[in-house]
Amino acid sequence: MIKDGQLLNYIGGKWKHSRATEFLDVRNPATAETMVRVPLSPPDEVDEAVQAAQAAFADWRRTPPLQRIQYLFKLKKLLDEHFDEIARLTVDECGKTLEEARGELQRGVENVEIAIGIPTLMQGYNSEDIARGIDEHMFRQPVGVVAAITPFNFPGMIPLWFLPYAIACGNCFILKPSEKVPMTMSRVFDLIDELDLPPGVISLVNGSKGAVDTLLDHPLVRAISFVGSSPVAKYV
Repeated sequence: MIKDGQLLNYIGGKWKHSRATEFLDVRNPATAETMVRVPLSPPDEVDEAVQAAQAAFADWRRTPPLQRIQYLFKLKKLLDEHFDEIARLTVDECGKTLEEARGELQRGVENVEIAIGIPTLMQGYNSEDIARGIDEHMFRQPVGVVAAITPFNFPGMIPLWFLPYAIACGNCFILKPSEKVPMTMSRVFDLIDELDLPPGVISLVNGSKGAVDTLLDHPLVRAISFVGSSPVAKYV
């Protein structure tokens, strides 16, 4: 969401103005026009998102998978309804052609579709008599609060490599989008806000390296997904 020319964070099921003192301008690469200001969220705001996710996790992990994926059916429908609008926003902030933007967003939507099949994909298994008097049972369990740090080059696709799978599997998810192209996912989160998910299951925190470091160092963040350069991957 954009308010007063500034991107908001989505924490605990609510859009919130950042308390940041530093901002970056997001410019249209074709016109050099400033489209919006993105806050470089301070560590306490990142922690607020993590705490909200941790608070939501106990109930969310116990929500049956078939119930969790109902939210993804709704998300798929909303993404289809707003498909061209989101693709054009990617064009404006990233500089892609419209066909490229549509192509990457379609790949993102396909990941939502695949994640809807999680109740089958995450089933465990049993093996009887793997040794005398011993049976084996395998269960897949959510890990807790997870986060994704995503790059500038595919703002409509790469976050959706992670978000739908994370929540379908019972995790609570925090997205830190690229500060260079944050508007595409901000608009997607407008749609996510319409899903009426339990507060804290999904959050979005804008920022740069400071926000990343807070996520990496936070003891409650159990897993990080990252796409980017090799040097930064080694840092993560």
